[in-house]
Amino acid sequence: MDIAHQDYLLAALYRALSVVTLLICLHTEVLIFVSQRHAALYLAPACAVLLLHRFCRRAATTKINLVDFSCLKPPPRLRAPIPTFLEHLKLMGGFEPDAIEFMAKAVQASGMGNETYLPPSLRYLPPESTHGNAVQEARAMLLPTLDELFAKTGVPPSAVGAVVACCSGFCPAPSLAAIVAGHYRMRSDVRTFNVSGMGCSAGVIGVDVARSVLTAHAATVSYAVVVSAEVLTVGWYHGRDHSKLLLNCFFRTGCSAVLLTNKRGGAGVAAHQMPAKYRLVRLVRTNTIADDDSYYSGYREEDDEGITGFNVRRGVGRAFEEVLRAHLVTIAMSVLPWREKVRYAAVLLRSLLPHRRSRDLPAPSFRTAAEHFCLPTTWGPMIRRLGRGLGLAEKEMEAALMAFHRFGNQSAATLWYQLAYLEAKGMVRKGDRVWQLGVGTGLKVNSVMWERVAADEDDDIVGHGPWMDCIHRYPVTE
Repeated sequence: MDIAHQDYLLAALYRALSVVTLLICLHTEVLIFVSQRHAALYLAPACAVLLLHRFCRRAATTKINLVDFSCLKPPPRLRAPIPTFLEHLKLMGGFEPDAIEFMAKAVQASGMGNETYLPPSLRYLPPESTHGNAVQEARAMLLPTLDELFAKTGVPPSAVGAVVACCSGFCPAPSLAAIVAGHYRMRSDVRTFNVSGMGCSAGVIGVDVARSVLTAHAATVSYAVVVSAEVLTVGWYHGRDHSKLLLNCFFRTGCSAVLLTNKRGGAGVAAHQMPAKYRLVRLVRTNTIADDDSYYSGYREEDDEGITGFNVRRGVGRAFEEVLRAHLVTIAMSVLPWREKVRYAAVLLRSLLPHRRSRDLPAPSFRTAAEHFCLPTTWGPMIRRLGRGLGLAEKEMEAALMAFHRFGNQSAATLWYQLAYLEAKGMVRKGDRVWQLGVGTGLKVNSVMWERVAADEDDDIVGHGPWMDCIHRYPVTE
């Protein structure tokens, strides 16, 4: 029997059981009333109804598990070493010498290595930033990544009930989610969502969308795919405005795909064949979109010559600190352990005493909230600044720094390249928590916390994935 038909039959069975239970309770109430029994007996059917309601409420709070994920490793022909990239900028002919010098300084000071990738369209002279090339770039990223994901998990595309495609700068028609569903000939009732304009935090937003679908339609949707990528073909800026050149410097090709499920046993056609890797612990989203300074800190617009590019204002650092502070206040109460909450409360009260009053209030230790951290990979100095603000040591920032060095900024996909790094190093053990922190335009800061529930892997976990041929060289110290 088809999986969709099984889900519908189970949903109908649950509804029928609820109706039957309610009818039995009403019938019992009538019998008690007719037989004039003790008034206390009226509580028995009422308690049964309350228990049924509690059961339904608990069923509604579906537990979301992460079955597995995959990250694209682009072919070697797309590699873009820094010297080659800078030489290519000169040969394009569209940049002024001061713009080339600006980008050269930014790239060389960023901490990015010589093994990042650029799409084929940007390797032409001049670049071919057409819609057709953008669609080809998207397909070349999304489909191989999903092929690997389906092969790893054993879940056929026909079992997927929801597809969420995250790409900030490219929104074609049909959508990227429709391209995925059409390529794999997914079932006719598959729910497709396209998330655009959300910046580097779109991956966490995609997980939130998938979680909502898996929770609201638990009886009919068992698996959801979240695929994240950034199409650079349409995001390339060839003008003179230095504030719009940063995306040319740091953004590189990359794609991730995540399979989520509401099944307790994990995924795969048989649950025992492929247990879930992680359990969703917490997801928090914060934004300061209502503030104009925050809203305009990063946005796409045309320059004086009519060339479209993504503008980064000078005050973006201050605006980011404000939204991050608000986000940490929101998430701290739910992710920090009780011992850290008590310790921080004691330190805070002590600092407010008259003889100890200080202008700078103490901050809680967020290192106690998780064992591993995946941070926004804007560029090296910003990663370290954010990590120190969270009280992280160099070891906890390693995944973000090394992912940026090896692959550059891959927008929403970069959080999964960092988790792949942690797994390739064998750092994530059963019971460990992983905190993924994403930052997007608006401004917005989104966090998702995962707990490792799968057994520790004793086999060669580097045998697949984007780090398989280079993990032995990391971490680098340059």
